[in-house]
Amino acid sequence: MIRWMHRLIGCGALLLAATVPAGAEPGGPRVDSAGMELEAPGPLGSLKGTYRPPAQGKPVALIIPGSGPTDRDGNNPAGLASSTYRLLAEGLAQRGIGTLRIDKRGMFGSAGAVADPNAVTIDDYVADIARWKAAALARSARDCVWLIGHSEGGLVALASAARSPESTCGVILLAAPGRPLGTLLREQITRNPANAPVAEEAGRHIARLEQGQTVAKEEINPLLLPLFAPQVQGFLIDAMARDPARLAGETVLPMLIVQGGSDLQVALADGQALAAARPDARLLVLDGVSHTLKRVEGEGLSANYRTYFDTALPLDPRVVDAVAEFMQQGSAAPADRAGMRRTR
Repeated sequence: MIRWMHRLIGCGALLLAATVPAGAEPGGPRVDSAGMELEAPGPLGSLKGTYRPPAQGKPVALIIPGSGPTDRDGNNPAGLASSTYRLLAEGLAQRGIGTLRIDKRGMFGSAGAVADPNAVTIDDYVADIARWKAAALARSARDCVWLIGHSEGGLVALASAARSPESTCGVILLAAPGRPLGTLLREQITRNPANAPVAEEAGRHIARLEQGQTVAKEEINPLLLPLFAPQVQGFLIDAMARDPARLAGETVLPMLIVQGGSDLQVALADGQALAAARPDARLLVLDGVSHTLKRVEGEGLSANYRTYFDTALPLDPRVVDAVAEFMQQGSAAPADRAGMRRTR
């Protein structure tokens, strides 16, 4: 899916809860030696992730992955090899901050949690985050957990924080959408002139899904089928009905919004939309940083794409610095978090 989107659209894949590729190996991802396997109860079987304990007096964060078959490290069998989440966990560990990074239900180590990983809604992911928060709290003996959501994971983090603010320290949104998914997809598709032959059709399919209607497979151009596969249309309908900015405005929890200046998938307008909904949140725009939170070295798309496919490239150090500083300074006391929900 990642490679296909780069070939056709050039930048859209990480915003989608895309189909698990046919033949993708559901086995667990590599677990780094500094972490330990942690489990949480899933609908049919265990959810699994990698936990790094915090140092004394330090906070702990749950890293929520982006779209599609993206594992706890931040990699994807369709071609994504950035290790963004593993690198983030390693950087935070150097500052004593604990992390839990996870495999989504039905994928990789969590393959046994559900029968079909594509039959999912945002609320299902929110339910899983609640289970993971309970596991992290029990293991760390902390009274709250920070939620770090990357890309589509930011939408899940916002929905989770709005649902259960009492066990959430705050929300950190990394390259997260601030506008509805349909809006972003239209923008991503039309941005690349090479998509002109399919742009109009893609717009029609997006409009149908926004209206809560499915699109028959035979109506979809084969080039667009990976994007609008019938098995993920239910998720797309659900996700397109969510407004990240509205969700951001429904909680008063501490919030950090990190936007890469060279992000091909989430625009500055998204960070600005989130910040407008939460004027007291911190918006940090990092020049030269891609969607994978790495520094783009060089000009053109090929330099940006390298940040998706080179695990040896480090995260931009400003990302880890900002996240660590915000977590350590912004934790709310348990009594202050109780009932934290805005009415709009």
